[in-house]
Amino acid sequence: MGAEPEHDAVTFGGSAVALADIVAVARRAAPVRLDASVGPRLAAARAVVDRALGRNDAVYGLTTGLGAAVDTRLDAEQIAAFQTRAIRARAVGVGECMAPDEVRAMLAARLAGLCQAASGISPTLVDAVAALLNKGVTPRVRRIGSLGEADLSPLAQAFLPLIGEGEAERDGAVVSGADALATAGLAPATLGPKDALALLNSNAQSIGLAALALVDLRAVLEAAILAGALSLEGYRANLSPLDPDLGRLRGLEGHAAGLRALRAALDGSALFGPGVALRVQDPISFRTLAPVFGCALRACEAAEAVATAELNGVGDSPVVLPERDAMLSSVNFDTTELALALEAAGLALSHLAAISAARVTKLMSPGASGLPRFLTRHGGSHSGFATTQKTASALEAEIRHLAHPLGALTIPVADGVEDYAPMTPAIVDKLHATVRRFARLVAIELVVAAQAVDLREPAALGHGAALAYDFVRAAVGPLGDDRPMGREYEALALRILDGELPRRLDPEVAEA
Repeated sequence: MGAEPEHDAVTFGGSAVALADIVAVARRAAPVRLDASVGPRLAAARAVVDRALGRNDAVYGLTTGLGAAVDTRLDAEQIAAFQTRAIRARAVGVGECMAPDEVRAMLAARLAGLCQAASGISPTLVDAVAALLNKGVTPRVRRIGSLGEADLSPLAQAFLPLIGEGEAERDGAVVSGADALATAGLAPATLGPKDALALLNSNAQSIGLAALALVDLRAVLEAAILAGALSLEGYRANLSPLDPDLGRLRGLEGHAAGLRALRAALDGSALFGPGVALRVQDPISFRTLAPVFGCALRACEAAEAVATAELNGVGDSPVVLPERDAMLSSVNFDTTELALALEAAGLALSHLAAISAARVTKLMSPGASGLPRFLTRHGGSHSGFATTQKTASALEAEIRHLAHPLGALTIPVADGVEDYAPMTPAIVDKLHATVRRFARLVAIELVVAAQAVDLREPAALGHGAALAYDFVRAAVGPLGDDRPMGREYEALALRILDGELPRRLDPEVAEA
């Protein structure tokens, strides 16, 4: 990652920050800027902190210890040293390190929260966080350690380099935090009262990584509806379940949304003509594509709404209220709603994966599709797509397993003070793992459905289905003689995750 990104800047602290903005900073090195209103608002909030400190008010994390140590009052001479110790003591993460884009997403999410000017942080530290992103200093953060009631451990690891400690990656090399700052032309930050808590007491890991997962989920869902449409084409499916009057009679918004998307993808298809369908009624995995997809789309939209609200909200405790000259302990760091929304999205995705895998196997069965077994013209001397069924089945099983809910914290921590947590970071990781597996399954369905279309008598494809077919054939040729297909599925899945297939759609199809 270079120090001078060549992308439009993302402004924090003005209008609402979108999930796509976090992705732009995390994956495309978009520079960050602070809105002109941020500085004065930060100064006003900091003045509240200074006045409370001058009065020696009992304020959590300012004049008291943290967690179970809330009953400990800090002497004036202890407050400065307490800041650095608080960060060091919470850098307890274990496991694999997060990918650079994940760490950058976390930093960007925390920057968005700090720019709400409710943490009371020293204004210079907000500039310092922005500088880490703009100068390509990416802290090394181990993934496991947060329970989802403030992501203390990952944020502590992320901000060790800010004070010249820990490790960071810059220009592809892992170096000490101090060296990373030096090579970027930055100096270690000096922490004032409450600054450690302001940096750490947020859900930036959960929110930042959720942004990445949900943007990927949206791209895969858009590809999934086109893969399903192409399967309907290859199967010569009966499209009567897509009649809009049936959707109106049902009255469910998810069903209606799925119908709109699928009808748009199949617009212009010969299957809408009389007598074209292979049979009067198809297997349920073909018939239910619209409502199941619609449920997944609605679950994705609900999770996006919660994640966006979290990104633009205040998760601090205590919260600084300048207009009241007050600092109030809060529970704004609770992420239960986000956790449950993400669980619902993963569960909906597992249903979509189940019918996708079923369609893949049905397309290969002569008794179901009327096509050659395993979609090969060469008969039993060739395997065709036979063993692809195993990969599809393995993916569906893993997706189904990942959809099982994780549940809430069961072992209280912090001497029993922290006796509930929604486990949101683990749920985010679980959803993202599900999305990545589903992208592979969608890639398989696209390739199998394209082969089925090739084996059919020529007929007009729907607009979206035709674009999906061309997308496949630009990268994966028809299967004649047996060849290793795994690498082709994988390459196609990565293109799906990158959003390449949805970008090929006309706007009216993509937005349907």
